[in-house]
Order: sequence, then C-alpha cells, then structure tokens
Amino acid sequence: MSTLTVPQQVPPVSEDVEQLRKAFSGWGTNEGLIISILGHRNAAQRKLIRQAYAEAYGEDLLKALDKELSNDFERVLLLWTLDPAERDAALANEATKRWTSSNQVLMEIACTRSSNELLLARQAYHARFKKSLEEDVAHHTSGDFRKLLFPLVSSYRYDGDEVNMTLAKSEAKMLHEKISNKAYSDEELIRILATRSKAQINATLNQYKNEFGNDINKDLKADPNDEFLALLRATVKCLTRPEKYFEKVLRLAINKRGTNEGALTRVVATRAEIDMKLIKDEYQRRNSIPLDRAIVKDTDGEYEKLLLELVGHEDA
Repeated sequence: MSTLTVPQQVPPVSEDVEQLRKAFSGWGTNEGLIISILGHRNAAQRKLIRQAYAEAYGEDLLKALDKELSNDFERVLLLWTLDPAERDAALANEATKRWTSSNQVLMEIACTRSSNELLLARQAYHARFKKSLEEDVAHHTSGDFRKLLFPLVSSYRYDGDEVNMTLAKSEAKMLHEKISNKAYSDEELIRILATRSKAQINATLNQYKNEFGNDINKDLKADPNDEFLALLRATVKCLTRPEKYFEKVLRLAINKRGTNEGALTRVVATRAEIDMKLIKDEYQRRNSIPLDRAIVKDTDGEYEKLLLELVGHEDA
C-alpha cells in the first residue's frame, strides 16, 4: 500500500551521508541529489542516515536541510526526514497553536494511527515539548471540540479484529437515538468513537446502516455549516475508511482556487509509507485524473519532484 520506492541495493549509510554532505557543499545546493537519496529511503533507513550524519559532522541533518532549503520543498523534506512519531508530535504541536481548522489535524493523527503509533507520538511530544499532547489539546480546545478531541488523543484502543455483534447492535441503536435527538456531543456517542476498536466501530456502523437505512455520516449532515458535525463526520471516516478521508483532503487541497500546500505536504509526508496507493486509487476513481497528474498541474520545482517521488508516478 506504500508508494515509496527503495532501491533493491541500498548504498551503505556512510555513502548516503557523504553524498548528502556533498549536496550541501560548493556553490548552491544539489536538490536533485538530496531527493534521489532521502526520497527513496524508508523510515528506518532515514533514521540511520540522520544518526550517522550527526556522528560524522556534529550537526543534525534537519538543521543542515533547514539552512540549505526553503519554502514548500523544505517543509515536505523536513517532515519526511523526521521519524514518524516525531513528525506526528510536530504536526500536533503546530495544530494546538492554530484555530478551528487545525482541530482536523489533531483528529486525523488520533484516528488514522495505530494505538502504538499514537502512543509513540505522545512520547515524542513529551521528549520534544516537555509537556503532554493531552494537556495542550485540552488547553487549546473548548466546548464540544474538547469533549471529542481530548479522549481521541488520549486513546489506546484495541487493535485486533475481534468483534462483539451483540455490542455492535446495542451501540448502533444508542448512536441512532443520540443522533435522532441531535445530542451530537453526548458522552456515550463520544465514548464509542474514542474507545472502541476500529473493527468494532466498523461493525457498529454497518449495523447502524442495516437497521436504520442510512449511513451514519448522512445522519450527521443535519447542518452542513456546523463545524463540530463536520469534525464528527471526518472522525467517522478516519476510523472506518481513512483512504476516503485523505482523498477528500487532497481534493480540497488541489483545486482551481489555488493549492493548500500545507494539507498536500502533510498527507504525502505522512501516508507515502502507509496507504498512499489506496488513496491514489480513490483519488483517480473520484476525480478521473491520476493524483500525480493533479500534482504536476498544481505544483512546480523541487517541491513537485519530491512529491512525485513519494506518491509514485508514471513517466509520460
């Protein structure tokens, strides 16, 4: 499901480090060389490169990249080079410093990572920011948003496939009652979304549709302009069909009114090694254009080149 391509014969780490140093030396930066290395190494390999670079030159590779690069290309390369847990911690911390739209980023991290990945992100947050993700989320949010986001980021759900059908039936009924009464931020509704395993939530929502005739997200569309309902629908999508959620983020990021580079960068950097192939298939199905072609139309330069390497592209 990953779109990252790693060469069959990966050069020794020491060679990668030497080549990166060479890319920073002399007149100008050799961005192509940087892309050819970091754009084709997996998370474990990038971590080794970063460690070896620091040992060889006494400088963090991220600092070196920061000095040499700029703009969207720098942003995507720095996020990509970070260890996934550190990356999630950095994205979450940024999100706690902005307003409503950033609630989506916090929810996205909480709901599309495995329980262990989310735990590692929380630990990385402690290490880097000397406080907890939970306290920052609680401080940054209020009202219904806090009621939903705080338990989501604090969660450690069961990751297995076992499902309790009796529970799925009773909780589907409970969800329908709460939604029918417009009790969208009811603690029982939030408890189900924040604590049940993804397999259990899928079973409950299938039961909901079979029993009551509608997809739950259709019933959560009562007021299209309600931001909390939009976040609730996105939560459901992230927990059940993350590729559909990310396709929508990309569709909204690459549009006629201009590109939202922040969202495009975040999705490519966080999903290329996970499920970008599924997201690409969904994007093509929904938009009748391959994602790589949409990226070419909307971006340029080294930023475009690195995005294409990470999402995989057909050479024309």
